[in-house]
Amino acid sequence: MSIGLEGFSLRTAVKESAARRGDLSWPQFIRRTKAPELVVVLLEDLGALLGLAFALLGVTMAVVTGNGTWDAVGTPAIGVLLILIAVVLATQTTSLLIGEAADPVMADRIETALVAGSGVVSVIHLRTSHLSPDELLVTAKIEIDGTGTARDVVATINDAEARVRAAVPYDCLIYLEPDFRHET
Repeated sequence: MSIGLEGFSLRTAVKESAARRGDLSWPQFIRRTKAPELVVVLLEDLGALLGLAFALLGVTMAVVTGNGTWDAVGTPAIGVLLILIAVVLATQTTSLLIGEAADPVMADRIETALVAGSGVVSVIHLRTSHLSPDELLVTAKIEIDGTGTARDVVATINDAEARVRAAVPYDCLIYLEPDFRHET
């Protein structure tokens, strides 16, 4: 009965994660997602199912063979499984707590969006940090063409911000600093 209930719970977690996972493999999704609650539920359910399978196998083999060693092997196997899951969860949630940067694909999208319009010549440097699973802080120093008035620079920055918001699936808090690239 426990296996059935845990299996149903895992199936529900997989269905809920499918929309965010897209075409990523499960290990890639677990490594890259910014929604720790999905990772916790997925790994907890998977760990519970595997732990139940180890226990069932150990007890069944002990009963069938009359050798209690099988049961003794199943217990540490469950312990190792729980330790592995705890390490993965600690790594994932710690990275989000300390301000994880956007993944390289998103950073490339942001940089491409910044230079896609007129007025922005290049990105001098770009920094990103996740504030939550759905919110991203974007800061960048951008090289502007240097022509036009202050009003033109403001319009260039506003256009660049709009392009970034359209390019990434996050709510973005964006700070752009216009500058000229100085040759040394």
